[in-house]
Amino acid sequence: MFKPLRHTGTAALCAALIAISCAASAADLKSGLKIAFVPKQINNPYEVIADDGGLAAIKEFGGVGKVVGPSDAGASSQVQYINTLITQRQDAIVIAANDANALVPYLKKAMGQGIKVVTFDSDTAPEGRQLFVNQANAEGIGRGQVQLVSKLMGGEGEFAVLSATPNATNQNTWIKWMQEELKKPEYAKIKLVKIAYGNDDDQKSFVETQGLLQAYPNLKAIVAPTTVGIAAAARYISSSSSKGKVVVTGLGTPNQMRAFVKNGTVKAFQLWDPNQLGYLAGYAAGALASGKITGKEGESFDAGKLGKRTIGPQGEIILGPPTTFDASNIDNFNF
Repeated sequence: MFKPLRHTGTAALCAALIAISCAASAADLKSGLKIAFVPKQINNPYEVIADDGGLAAIKEFGGVGKVVGPSDAGASSQVQYINTLITQRQDAIVIAANDANALVPYLKKAMGQGIKVVTFDSDTAPEGRQLFVNQANAEGIGRGQVQLVSKLMGGEGEFAVLSATPNATNQNTWIKWMQEELKKPEYAKIKLVKIAYGNDDDQKSFVETQGLLQAYPNLKAIVAPTTVGIAAAARYISSSSSKGKVVVTGLGTPNQMRAFVKNGTVKAFQLWDPNQLGYLAGYAAGALASGKITGKEGESFDAGKLGKRTIGPQGEIILGPPTTFDASNIDNFNF
């Protein structure tokens, strides 16, 4: 009868140790740092989860965090927010870039005035930032998407990609690695017939899904490496004659995809924890703005509950490999 009490005590002790570890990490950083997160799109559910993780990290080390950004995911829509943050003299800007190159001059201006710049989720060209917090290895994500869709398609047939915006750095990098993976002989019977763009807009992604099914009557799968796109594609197919015939997979959050997994529209999909991605980016920005790191390869910093992290080539910090979600495990996750 005392066993539950021992488990409770152990759990409480572990929680206390984690809290102490986070506090120790936070104590090493400057207090009162002003750090702003700039998402691709302010109302994107994925971005909200990621930004919340960043704000939680900033709160842990005593900084002042905020989230500002556009309602659309256009290439230049983030520029005015960067300029405003420069005027406000933020200590750091953490941004998920809508375009690899369009933002670089403005972010260089920020760095020129002593503001630290961290990209996360979607990178700029390296000269536009000091650090890039990547959700996972880009090659692994791209190749993994092909491996998963091949399995779901039975190793043959036509498939299409439903991406975000044509300029999205992360999407384009993943698609490049998908195309590399497709060159392997085991995928000889699989054909990528179209890359469509839903611009990270729910309705446009919904319409693009309809268009793909009409244009390619033999389509067997849609891969949407964007949380907006995969949900829109699943919603369309779940109420169409294509349900059970056309595979939907890609990158999505468990909470948004749970209903589609339960009703059989989606068999499996992948993602990392966006909250942890934002959290890691928050600590990276705090360490950078505190002078604990400069962005050089091999430097390390404490990232609260995520532990010690080391900077890789070109200022990249990797969160970790993605998880595959399906009916067997989706109820174990809540984000």
